[in-house]
Amino acid sequence: MHCKVILSTHEKDSAHEKDSANEREDAQKGRNKKDMNHKKWKFMKNNYQLYLMLLPGLLLLLVFKYVPMYGIIIAFKDYSPIRGIMGSDWVGLEYFRRFLTLPTFNQLFGNTVLLSFYGMVFGFIAPIVLALILNQIRHVGLKKNIQLIVYAPNFISTVIVVGMLFLLLSPVGPVNNLMEAMGMERAMFMTDAAYFRTVYVVSGIWQTAGWSSIIYLATLSGIGPELIEAAKVDGANVMQRIFHIDLPTLRPVSAIIFILSVGGIMSIGFEKAYLMQTSLNLPRSEILATYLYKVGLQMGDYSYSTAVGLFNAVINVILLLSVNFVVKRLNEGEGI
Repeated sequence: MHCKVILSTHEKDSAHEKDSANEREDAQKGRNKKDMNHKKWKFMKNNYQLYLMLLPGLLLLLVFKYVPMYGIIIAFKDYSPIRGIMGSDWVGLEYFRRFLTLPTFNQLFGNTVLLSFYGMVFGFIAPIVLALILNQIRHVGLKKNIQLIVYAPNFISTVIVVGMLFLLLSPVGPVNNLMEAMGMERAMFMTDAAYFRTVYVVSGIWQTAGWSSIIYLATLSGIGPELIEAAKVDGANVMQRIFHIDLPTLRPVSAIIFILSVGGIMSIGFEKAYLMQTSLNLPRSEILATYLYKVGLQMGDYSYSTAVGLFNAVINVILLLSVNFVVKRLNEGEGI
């Protein structure tokens, strides 16, 4: 009996000590949280100018990106401008079913994916290669002139680029004249569907590769010259320095750019594809963006076009999250 009393007293003391320890731990957590909040407010107060500069961008994002999301619900309604969004009847997934059973769905989806895929792959590799080449040029004047030449196409509007393509690649244009002079047959580059993807992707690389290489050049400029000199002393040639120093340095930033590129694979630009589109190359040039323009703005089928756009967005989000997950697993946490 005496032993039971002693054990009971010991258990009570242990429980009391445990409760006291928990209370002290909770109190310490509360103080740490309070200190952290105080530091955050102090940091925001000391740097309020930065937040004021950020405010216009946040407002633009809110007004033009988040507020329009309210209109997504018309994808599930038989929307009528007269009755308004809330007054229109619900139709559920009817417009999604209509799109997925469209006779030309496979063609539209395939054209969009292939055109985006080719553009993403070659458009991802070209700036890296260009940056590596420019990084090897030691003559400052020559390097600046080359950069000026490769950056300039980015500032040419899409309309002008497509106009240049029609002039250069027309049946009587300089490219066909050169081909004929070399004993080759003239080609209908802008009307033959077989050439559409090649012309689209190559012209896109020409226009954007230079500008896209800037971020890679900036990353390469952070490599210490002592590291390069040490590699040279060890006998590393140019290719060895590229593969063992330059490319590993570019890996983090290239991983992020790749993830963002995959996330937008279904959001290929409308303007260029629509401007290059003709009745003869339609089997290859008709993509989801041009189809949306026709059914949404030209035909006024707002609910259906919103459903197609939402379908696009969902696929992009799934791809973005999936690729980000894979990249983080393969590259030790590198990603978004």
